Amino acid sequence: MFTFLGGIALLIIGFLTYGRIVEKLFGARADRPTPAYSKQDNVDYLPMSTTKNAMIELISIAGVGPIFGPIMGALYGPVAFLWIIFGCIFAGAVHDYLTGMISIRNGGAHLPGLAGKFLGKSMRHVVNIFSVLVLLLVGTVFVSSSAGLIFNLLGGKIALIALIAIIFVYYILSTMLPIDKIIGKFFPIFGSLLLIGTVTLGISLVINQAPIPEISFTNLHPDGQAIFPLLFLVISCGAISGFHSTQAPIVARTIQNEKQGRNVFFGMMIAEGIVAMVWAAAAMSLFDGPVSLNELVNTIGTSGIVNEVAGMMLGTFLGTILVMGVIVLPLSSGDTAFRSARMILADYFNVSQRKITKRMLIAIPLFAASIILSTVDFDMLWRYFSWANQTLAAIALWVATMYLFVSKKNYFISLLPGIFMTYAVTTYILNATIGFNLSLHLSYILGAAITLAIVVLFFKFAHINRENRLEVDENITIPTNHLHVS
Repeated sequence: MFTFLGGIALLIIGFLTYGRIVEKLFGARADRPTPAYSKQDNVDYLPMSTTKNAMIELISIAGVGPIFGPIMGALYGPVAFLWIIFGCIFAGAVHDYLTGMISIRNGGAHLPGLAGKFLGKSMRHVVNIFSVLVLLLVGTVFVSSSAGLIFNLLGGKIALIALIAIIFVYYILSTMLPIDKIIGKFFPIFGSLLLIGTVTLGISLVINQAPIPEISFTNLHPDGQAIFPLLFLVISCGAISGFHSTQAPIVARTIQNEKQGRNVFFGMMIAEGIVAMVWAAAAMSLFDGPVSLNELVNTIGTSGIVNEVAGMMLGTFLGTILVMGVIVLPLSSGDTAFRSARMILADYFNVSQRKITKRMLIAIPLFAASIILSTVDFDMLWRYFSWANQTLAAIALWVATMYLFVSKKNYFISLLPGIFMTYAVTTYILNATIGFNLSLHLSYILGAAITLAIVVLFFKFAHINRENRLEVDENITIPTNHLHVS
């Protein structure tokens, strides 16, 4: 219990201290105009309150990742707590904050545009493919997972195909309409459900004296899977996730003031870390250890475990609220996945999104591709998702490092997690059966060599950018009376 409560305390302290350090280092300014005003189109660019932006950010980045990931991570034992705590503070929250703030400074640009500017034009094309593929996979999978969760909650009273159709209609509307029409209205409600469910479950674990294990570095995984690099890909949301870099620019286009960034980007990542801690603790303490948990994963799946936890700890009424809070996660992250994909492609092909016909031009092919994917077996493609997702995180951290390096600011806050994540994803793909299937020992060595080479090439390119005085920020001026704080 000490590790659990202490870990949550550390996450909060991390927000209050390290969050301020990162904000000060970046140089957030209250008097600098944001894209919400300088590019206002009342579709994707428009000012919204801090509370709405924070809830949109939290629900967009969460998905089922901070729940399903920690449940799977619990198989490794309490060592998973360390990755959630320190990964969230020093990697994930830094990743989310810098991605969001650099996007604000560059007109609400998405990661492909930022990668093209800071890492070279070829990287724009690579990251664009990576981003859209990840978003399309997430959106498609979350349609079926949301429908499945609702189907189970309603006891099969509505046909699964009907639920899928309803969710697709909701996704189309939330992708196409201005952000304040559906997302701005429903996400604060969804966020409240998530937070109420999480806090209630956390309190229940404490009151009922759940046997949450204390910290240990022993690998308890029943199949003996290596902690590094696997744990760092299994638990992504809740620690660090490249998917977040595709979501932050959505909110970067609606933030009223740069000073809101710490609460919205850094703070909501910390909130997600707390969600991950609660579910990891529940999974570790309620099922008689990793062996029994592994059997449940293989029989009833992570969704079934969520239902078991809800029933065991909270009963019918509060348990239903908890499950509803889980259901809205794939539902809401799915719609922002499609919205983000639309925005990325619009930026890539330079298509204005003011008119709904132009939005349809991009959105319709996206949904057509998703419908096709939902009818075929794309398990093999999905198996690459964790690697692609964390590779995006590494790329986003390299973009942030380049920004800070050229700005002559302390770039180590993003460099160190960037190196770590690059080593993790490189080692994984070298060792994985879906990759090069090399021995783990050889993968460690080659992974280190490749990571070192990337670091050397990065700094060679970084010095060129600094010498050429790369403009890191857009220079935008608007009347002072357009600047607001709320």
